[in-house]
Amino acid sequence: MNGSVPLRGLPIPERWRRLALPSLFFAAVIYYEELFLKLYCFYSLSPVGMLFTLLFTLPVALLLGLLCGGLPPRQGRVLLPLLTLLLSLWIGAQAIYYHLFKTFLTIFSLTKMAMVAGAFGDMATMEVLVNWFPVLMMAIPVILSFLFRQRLVPDHPPLVRGQRRRWAVMAAAIQLATMCIVLLCSGGAMSLRYIYTQAAVPALETQYFGMMTQTQLEIRRVLFGIDPDQPADPDISQEPDGTEVNGSTPNRSGDHVMDLPFDTLIRQETDADMLAMHQWFSQREPTAKNQWTGYFKGKNLVWIVAEGFSTLAMDPQRTPTLWKLSHQGFVFENFYTPLWGVSTSDGEYVTTTSLIPKSGVWSYSQSSDNYMPFALGTQFRKEGYRTMAFHDYLYDYYDRNLSHSNMGYEYYAIDQGLRAEDVIPADDLAAGRIFPPSDEMMMDTIVPMFVDEDQFMVYCLTVSGHLNYTLEENIMSARHWDEVKDLPYSDPVKCYLASQIELELAVESLVEQLEAAGKLEDTVIVLSADHYPYGLTDEEYSELLGHPVDPIFEIYENTLILWSADLEEPVYVDKYCSSLDVMPTLSNLFDLEYDSRLLMGSDILSDSPELVIFADYSFINERGYYNSSDDLFTRWDGSETDLEALVPLVNEVQNRVAYSASILDTDYYRLLFHAPY
Repeated sequence: MNGSVPLRGLPIPERWRRLALPSLFFAAVIYYEELFLKLYCFYSLSPVGMLFTLLFTLPVALLLGLLCGGLPPRQGRVLLPLLTLLLSLWIGAQAIYYHLFKTFLTIFSLTKMAMVAGAFGDMATMEVLVNWFPVLMMAIPVILSFLFRQRLVPDHPPLVRGQRRRWAVMAAAIQLATMCIVLLCSGGAMSLRYIYTQAAVPALETQYFGMMTQTQLEIRRVLFGIDPDQPADPDISQEPDGTEVNGSTPNRSGDHVMDLPFDTLIRQETDADMLAMHQWFSQREPTAKNQWTGYFKGKNLVWIVAEGFSTLAMDPQRTPTLWKLSHQGFVFENFYTPLWGVSTSDGEYVTTTSLIPKSGVWSYSQSSDNYMPFALGTQFRKEGYRTMAFHDYLYDYYDRNLSHSNMGYEYYAIDQGLRAEDVIPADDLAAGRIFPPSDEMMMDTIVPMFVDEDQFMVYCLTVSGHLNYTLEENIMSARHWDEVKDLPYSDPVKCYLASQIELELAVESLVEQLEAAGKLEDTVIVLSADHYPYGLTDEEYSELLGHPVDPIFEIYENTLILWSADLEEPVYVDKYCSSLDVMPTLSNLFDLEYDSRLLMGSDILSDSPELVIFADYSFINERGYYNSSDDLFTRWDGSETDLEALVPLVNEVQNRVAYSASILDTDYYRLLFHAPY
């Protein structure tokens, strides 16, 4: 055979067969599964994404081929199907997870799989059964690896000295060459270079580089953090009014700032990353106080983050209380609830901390050991309020027993101050149907625990609106089915609307109990979603809209309820805003002390610039909207966009993401405030 053997028409030197055959197999498997993942999750393939996914696939395939072919054949034949199984499990799990949660599974989440499986094991099993197609597609390579393992890992020829090293060097060379090509792709505001080196956008990373590369980038971010853009000049910064700051605290009258030692920190800091943080925060323009500052000072607060709540769930007949509160208080006409990587937990984190969650970790859980001085539980407790937090599900899910107590609350949930029978209807509990629990029952149970306090601040996370939206898997949908069964929608949509009727009953119970106790006039009620109801497909969500939904921006449009009985008429606010802005808005209304430079959102009622940030770095502001997937900014007035003017806006988004992660990673607030551990 003249030293070579034919393989699919390509002559391969005989001495490389031991490494080449398994490497080619892994290249084919990974590339096939990567393309399937893109099609299944994003419904499209781009030539650029296909090219770079192939290039980044090759080094991984070469190394896996080296692992299998570099071992004695008997061991290599065991390892090859095992590695194929692991690859297929990872990419297949990502496909199903994205289909369910509209985000990708992280390595960190895998460390918590026991908790997730215990809580949602039945749901996960059902999703695997429903999503049989990706399971089948992922099973094919595993079956082939088992059937052809002897051919793919042959006995001969034996490896020669240095062959393993040369194969590894070839893999490294291809990886480095591909990275260099990516680094040369620097055009646009959101270039491939930017996505690869700085941005923390799992969806875009997967679309352009593939899931295997996205996993590598995720691990890098978890270990080394997220790089900011263009650190502030250490010598001088100019405020918009021309005031020279020089890294010091502005202390302008009428601003939400605190007396923080930035000058000293900048002068003494030796770590470059920390120095950049001090400079960036010290030079940010603070949010000004306004006519609404202290408007609710001294009142009580009940603050609700509602599972899967949407504007489209409200109706004057089905949900009269929610409708009334959303139309007779502050009416935010351009409010958005972006979806983040860890769905509900990240939605809570954004709303209650005004920080952007770090990609790849459970940010709220990670914050449990950090000093969180601006948490409303901590702030109101300083004012003499009783501060309590409630959730009608397992107390330790997402480590809320740690994070919420750290936010200054007495924390109550199932198995910690609440019993299952307090929040699950007796007939369902007896029959073993326990999910989701009842928001109304929770409210009936918890309001008597605080309503007689002189002053109270209460935070509630609801759960009745949780997916899945079927009569079999959602006992709240079944409970209210008769109220929606005749609506002109598909069954999943009707089940969703039925689950939200339980939230209506919970808020109605809250209002009635507050009124009966004589506390309604003195209590502010706030409600927003953790995320939009992604348990509905885009087609199902479009049924509620009455037209095909825009999945980039429109799908995140939502309602922020901010209501007090003493508001004589609605207050309309047309500013573009999001869940990131809720906490500073409440801090201003209740006249709490905070430093607006240290938060990533801003008081909606102030004159601060408008900026709604989405997880993929798309954003909306007063001038228009930016779609990161096509790197285009569209102005509201239809005029052309200057690319050079767009870059600083993208950089601002990147900095807010990066410095939010740095606050989490470094426990930055503790450093600033010299708080003890």
